[in-house]
This record gives sequence, structure tokens and C-alpha cells, in this order.
Amino acid sequence: MKRIKISLVAIVLLLTALWLAADTLSPEPFTYFSFRGVFVQYSGVLGIGLMSIAMLLALRPKWLEPHLDGLDKIYRLHKWLGISALAVSILHWWWAKGTKWMVGWGWLEKPARKPNVDQTLGAIEGWLRSQRGLAESIGEWVFYAAVTLIVLALVKRFPYHLFVKTHKWLAAAYLALAYHSAVLTKFVYWTQPVGWVLATLLLGGSVAAVLTLTGRIGAGRKVQGTIESLINYPALRVLETTVVLDDGWCGHAAGQFAFVTSDKKEGAHPYTIASAWNPADHRLTFITKALGDHTSRLRERLKIGMPVTVEGPYGCFDFEDTQSHQIWIGAGIGITPFVARLKHCAANSDSKTIDLFHPTTEFDQTAIDRLTADATAAGVRLHLLVDGKGGRLNGERIRAVVPEWQSASFWFCGPPGFGQALRENFVANGLPPERFHQELFQMR
Repeated sequence: MKRIKISLVAIVLLLTALWLAADTLSPEPFTYFSFRGVFVQYSGVLGIGLMSIAMLLALRPKWLEPHLDGLDKIYRLHKWLGISALAVSILHWWWAKGTKWMVGWGWLEKPARKPNVDQTLGAIEGWLRSQRGLAESIGEWVFYAAVTLIVLALVKRFPYHLFVKTHKWLAAAYLALAYHSAVLTKFVYWTQPVGWVLATLLLGGSVAAVLTLTGRIGAGRKVQGTIESLINYPALRVLETTVVLDDGWCGHAAGQFAFVTSDKKEGAHPYTIASAWNPADHRLTFITKALGDHTSRLRERLKIGMPVTVEGPYGCFDFEDTQSHQIWIGAGIGITPFVARLKHCAANSDSKTIDLFHPTTEFDQTAIDRLTADATAAGVRLHLLVDGKGGRLNGERIRAVVPEWQSASFWFCGPPGFGQALRENFVANGLPPERFHQELFQMR
């Protein structure tokens, strides 16, 4: 989360600094309307800049993953860029539109227009000025649509498949807002650094929007596959699916995830890969839990022999660090990346000392037997805690079981709130924050 916060603040400060190098928030004379003029420009540049970067992040840039610690963190930054852009855009809209309303209500008196001075405009500036009325109208109505779409994206109860479809419409809204910004941004900005950066962002964001609308995101990382086997664990509400891939998969590290499409109408869903990569058999295993509308219907929808599309791999939850001792915590379905790593460790010698804690509210003897066998084969110490029998897992209990915890790194996958509580507990007891790794497996 620290990298996400730093990145968000850095982006806002950079765009602000570039704008301040070209203009000021303290115009002379300082009046409501003079401030309105510069603030509308500032908020417009900041808002479309944030949207542009959010659009670029939607392309799932693989090169950026190591710098932000995985696609899950990239999507979290994408989300907060969107929220920030929404907040800035609302301010921009109010100062632009609200002022006109207040003049109409008699709350403000509009200053007299300055007399027009004959001036010769270049062809580009003249054309941009001729577009101002259209750009303002488009910007206003697209703003209303974009606000609705962003709010829907933040509503957790809004079905995922509808979220994917409606969120895609934001790309079209972005193209309209890019036109709005290009026309209404002060012409003098384009000859200064703020204009150069803004032009680059508008161009990049527009390309990203077109790729989004044409379904080209991740196109170079997609591989076709066929479902080979399905194993259902009713007590856990879990389905284990094995897929045989066609040629083209680049391999993956244990702990990474992929986007899987079994129904084009439903779209791609992200699932952690629960198997180590073996280039000899081209198989991937996914473990999914019935947590929502889509995953609850997988048991009835998926059939052996059904074709699927797999895109990936993504993520930096790869267990790679310099600590000789690791403590893994896989809560509930969060055990999935650890299952993949157990299989990897069993096939590849690993000198690390590893303790795996698996707290769960549901119990299935067959699944536990398989997990125990995998842990034994990998030389990993398994600590199973079934809710109602083994008690609840917390920092104090882990420290009691693993006295040497201070020399270990922590790898957590499970409910975000649980992970954050453990992180805060261990950091408060002296653990360096960078040694607690947590995957933010929420893609909206």
C-alpha cells in the first residue's frame, strides 16, 4: 500500500508542479471569477491527467509490475486514480457549471466582458476556439455518464460481469473527455512542459481507450486451453479445475494468477494458479470458491472438454526474498497460491524453513489430506486451525508457535482486513514493514 500511496501523491504533485510552472492560483487582481478561470484550468489538467494514467494502467503493463509489486497493486492504484479523478472532476464541474447557476440565481454578478481586440489566430488555435461550444456540451453530458459508471464500479453488490461491461464504457467516455480537454485547455499551455506532458498523456490514454474498446488488452498474453478435469469439494464450496493449455504459455511462478474466460458473455475472471509450472505437460490448476454469482454457478456451467482462454501470468506474490525463514498464512481460499508453492518446493529443493498457517471456517477431510501430503512432500510445517476447533489465528499465536518469527518474512493471502490486522500487529512488535507481503486480490 505504501508504494500505491507514494505513486498517487507523486502523480498529483507532478501534474500540479507542471501546471504551476505555466499558471498561478493567485491571479491579479484576485476575484471570484479570476480564480474560477485558473482553477477550472488547473482542475481540468489534473483530472484528465489522472484519468489518462488510469487508462494506461488498465492495459495491465507487465513492465510496471516489479515496480508496484504486482498487477493487484497496479489495479489498486488504478482504482484510486479513478476516485481521485472523480473528486477533481466534480470540483471542476461545480466551478464551471455551478458558477453559471449562481449567476442565474442572482448570487453572483458576472463581470463585464473585456472588449474584443482584433488578433490574428493561427489555424490550429482558431479551429480549437471554434470547437469550444461543442466541447463544453460534450464534456458536461459525458461527465454525468462517467460519474455514474465510476460509482457503479465502486458498488460491491453490482455484479462482476456487469461491472466489466459497464466499466469498459468508461473508455468511450475518456475519448470524449480527451477531446473536451484538448479543445478547452489554454492554448499557451501547449508550448510549455505542462502541455507536452498533457499531450503525451492524452495520446497514450486515447490509444489505451481504443485498445480497451476493441478487446485488445492482454491480447499477446492469451492462450487457448481445454478443461481436463473437475473436482468438487461440496463442504468447502470449492471447485478444482485442471486446464490443458495449447502452445504459447510462457510459464509462471508459483503464486501468480491469470484471467480465465469460459464464457465470452461473462468475460474474464482472475484466479490464482494452484499448480507449479511443468513445461512437459502444459497443465494449470485453478481452485475457485463459490463467493459470488459467477463462481457459484461454475460447478454447473463448466464441463470437461470445454474450451477456455487463459491470459497471464500476472502478479509478484512469488515468495522470492532473501530470508532463510518464511511464514505463510493462507486464510480460507487464500491457501491457493501456497498450494502452488508447495508443489514447486516438492519438485525443487529449497533450503528455507517454512511454516504454513491455514485458518479455515470450513473443513473437508479429503482436501486437508491432500494439503497435508503436499506440505510433507515440500518439507513445510503445516499448522491447521479450523474455526470452532483449533481457535482463531492472531499475531500472538503465531509468535508462540514460531519463536524465531523476527528473522522471517511473512506471506499472506486471504481476507484483506485480516491481513491488515496481522501486518499492523507484527509491525508494532518490530517486524520491518517490507517483510510482510500481502496480495490485494481485488480487481475492482
